[in-house]
Amino acid sequence: MSASGAATVLFDAPGPRARVRNHMITAVTVVVLVLVAWVVYSGLADKGQLTAEKWQPFLTANLWQTYVLPGIQGTLTAAAISIVLALILGLVLGVGRLAPNAVVRWVSSVLVEFFRAVPVLIMMIFAYFLYAQYGLFASKHVALAGVITGLTLYNGAVIAEIVRAGVQALPRGQAEAAASLGMRWGQTMRAILLPQAITSMLPVLISQLVVVLKDTAIGYQITFVEMVRQGTVVGSAYGNYIPALIVIAVLMIAVNFGLSALAVRVERRLRRSRRAPEPMEAEQPAEQPGD
Repeated sequence: MSASGAATVLFDAPGPRARVRNHMITAVTVVVLVLVAWVVYSGLADKGQLTAEKWQPFLTANLWQTYVLPGIQGTLTAAAISIVLALILGLVLGVGRLAPNAVVRWVSSVLVEFFRAVPVLIMMIFAYFLYAQYGLFASKHVALAGVITGLTLYNGAVIAEIVRAGVQALPRGQAEAAASLGMRWGQTMRAILLPQAITSMLPVLISQLVVVLKDTAIGYQITFVEMVRQGTVVGSAYGNYIPALIVIAVLMIAVNFGLSALAVRVERRLRRSRRAPEPMEAEQPAEQPGD
């Protein structure tokens, strides 16, 4: 099959009229987007939100030290702790849903379905007021604990489903071969199935970890100091909401891009480390005299 045929195997190749129509639709869409962008820009410019004076506060160290850096620290702290805890919880619940014990499977399934069904914000608010009511954490850490709890429970349930799907996608012959060798279920899962499943599901896990980082912004509702909240505080203090939100958006994109790049690098390294070694070439027998 040619390269062009391989590229259109899932749909009919457009004919001359269809190509012209697609080009026209693309051109009209671009023009409309440019006009919308111009209208938005003109409206913001008329209100003075894009003047140099509105951007001036971001050139001072005081603004960054007082508002932006604490928000970045809060976001990264909540995301890092939640990612670690969600990975652990997801691994436990995912393996639990595959356990041979019916009680373990039932309990794990109930927890996964419950935490997936409850909105993250509801879990954050519930944990926040629960910790505040019983004084389980210091007052300055209550909001952080609430955010981490909500993110951990929800994303742990999602990761559990990713783990379960990754293990079930492996060929059944591997588990059967391990059982024929006398390996117990726990040994088979730990030494054979999980390492392969984790490697195969790394792209999905990476996407979920980025979601954890972005969902820290929901903590704004329980007074958690994170990047988006600090952006609105800056806009209120300096009267420059649009520049403040643009700066915060750029910082969030940079942090997400950095996390994605790091995760992709780890994925490539894991895939290389688990790649089967190349077979060694057989040594040629030495030539005997007279051959």
